[in-house]
Amino acid sequence: MTTFLDLVKARYSVRAYNVQPIEPALLAQVLEAGRLAPTACNNQPQRIKVITSPEDLAKVDACTPCRFGAPAVLLVCYDKTVCWKSPFDGTLSGAVDASIVTTHIMLAAREAGLGTCWVMYFDPAQAASLFDLGENIVPVAMLPIGYLAEGVAPAERHQQRLAMEKILL
Repeated sequence: MTTFLDLVKARYSVRAYNVQPIEPALLAQVLEAGRLAPTACNNQPQRIKVITSPEDLAKVDACTPCRFGAPAVLLVCYDKTVCWKSPFDGTLSGAVDASIVTTHIMLAAREAGLGTCWVMYFDPAQAASLFDLGENIVPVAMLPIGYLAEGVAPAERHQQRLAMEKILL
């Protein structure tokens, strides 16, 4: 039986995909993991644009060189009018909420036999404009997703981790 820790250890950033489309039911299963992710006060500000058309994938390519040939990209965003707001400093929960959602999606994708790569190397304002997201929607991550290209393996540094005593304060 595969444990959660096994799944976490097996997941890595995929930077080469084959062109096989993702079956709609499988993509829906992965998106469900994002829908179920916890958010501050359960406000659920996450908004996800599923990008699969050649026209929209070209828009992704205009925003970043980091699509890596994926047949789909999930643009994970948050609606800043729905976020919880910290009473201490006014910080919105949106970026954290969207990050939790993205993590759930990445792990669900791995479990389903798909690869992902968390991409922050894009201009959020350009993405918002190209995809006509509206002024309240803030892009956080582009997540290329798909079946791995032949020969794909984790990056050389993937297994390098700090010792536990280095991360505990």
